[in-house]
Amino acid sequence: MACPPWPKGSRLVHLDLKGAPPRPEHLHALIELFCQLGADGLLVEYEDMFPYEGELRLLQAAAHPAYSRDEVLSMLEFARSKGMEVIPLVQTFGHMEFVLKHQSLWHLREEPHCLGTLNPHKEEGVKLVMEMLKQVVELHPGLSTLHIGADEVYMLGEGEESKLWLASPGRTVEQLFLAHVTKVVKAIKEAWPTMSVIMWDDMMRGMSLDTLRASGLVELVQPMLWDYNPDLDVGQTVSLLERYCSAGMSDLWAASSFKGSTTVYTCVTTTQRHVENHAQWLKVAASLSAGVNLKGIAITGWQRYDHMSVLCELMPVGLPSLAACLQTLIHGQFSAEAQGKVKERLGMSSVEVEDLERTCVVDSSFPGAKLAKLIVELNSLLNSNDLRFFESDMFVRGWLSPYQRQRKMMNPLITKQIHSQASSYLAAIQQKADAVREEMVRLYPESTAQEWMEEHVSPVVVPIQKIREDIQDGLKMMVP
Repeated sequence: MACPPWPKGSRLVHLDLKGAPPRPEHLHALIELFCQLGADGLLVEYEDMFPYEGELRLLQAAAHPAYSRDEVLSMLEFARSKGMEVIPLVQTFGHMEFVLKHQSLWHLREEPHCLGTLNPHKEEGVKLVMEMLKQVVELHPGLSTLHIGADEVYMLGEGEESKLWLASPGRTVEQLFLAHVTKVVKAIKEAWPTMSVIMWDDMMRGMSLDTLRASGLVELVQPMLWDYNPDLDVGQTVSLLERYCSAGMSDLWAASSFKGSTTVYTCVTTTQRHVENHAQWLKVAASLSAGVNLKGIAITGWQRYDHMSVLCELMPVGLPSLAACLQTLIHGQFSAEAQGKVKERLGMSSVEVEDLERTCVVDSSFPGAKLAKLIVELNSLLNSNDLRFFESDMFVRGWLSPYQRQRKMMNPLITKQIHSQASSYLAAIQQKADAVREEMVRLYPESTAQEWMEEHVSPVVVPIQKIREDIQDGLKMMVP
């Protein structure tokens, strides 16, 4: 069933740079494509890729260089030339792992084991956050909107200072959360009076209208409600948005997802899953009362679940999904016309990136198409039953068990066959992995290629290599 197209408001594509940061020229090519696909803005989460200076220099990535000031300005100028607004996202409470992992800043954690949450009682923490924001705002000339994060503030209330604070009658963790966010937002408004401030909504979902109204936040922020599920509950989402509006926060945002929200280690994106998420969001938008001012939607593409977790799907593998999601919003459904537009623009015969394996990459015309095809092929090989269950193969289990390997008791005739099979698997993987690495380093830093290989290829290769080595060792004892 078709809904009306996405109502007025922005269609932002989320650029998550806390993993696999694209090289500048690839970044420009991506922005060009986003624009052609129907996006009109970017939500940029720089994290450790921002060129922080002075005492904050330690926040810059160590595995590869952060973007330079010129590279950031060039990206902003390029986006602007395409008519796209850029909204930076700077975490100010939760998900501050990239800040609080540094030993000199450990004392600013809410709780020693929780890298992500800032202690809301230390003035130094607010100063740190404001300095981060100041440097980001200064490098974004004419900036009108900031996103301050504030999602998933884990372990809040568990620190010693928070426990003391909460011991006073009538104080709650909800108030503790709201007090810190209000302090940060008021400081932002003091520094930049006309700045609009967006924040994630999840920490406020269970709060009563009275609690929200009493916080002083009501006039100051625009909540962004995120839900990435293909079976998003429309009724519940509508009533939550209406509740924020009743509390006095009528300027609201939605956040959907085109990649990076399936599992923490997903390697290849499934378009259908994300299209369904957008179809549900269209139903939400169509059901809202006139009082809700939906400012737009951020289509998130997470690169990691958090700073310390593994890489999710790389951007090229997620682009067919992004194209499909944007066309779904524009057409009100993923109609034949919408599908046709996606296939035509990306040069694909299908909207699923997995089908690239069966098509000629020359026809595919989107940034990183060759890398996407190579990743799909390698992923398919690594997940084939022959490779995944090699150690469970009858011959390996029967003639090369851990007991036999340890004692070097081997039947040379059969183990030579196993060795030959293992060698041919390793050669096939090596050939495809080399092609993936060669293409990946054209678009991403060397460290990204290294991490991707160790995450996806090594777990399959290492056990097979070990089998081969054990056979070689064993045969020395068994064959003259």
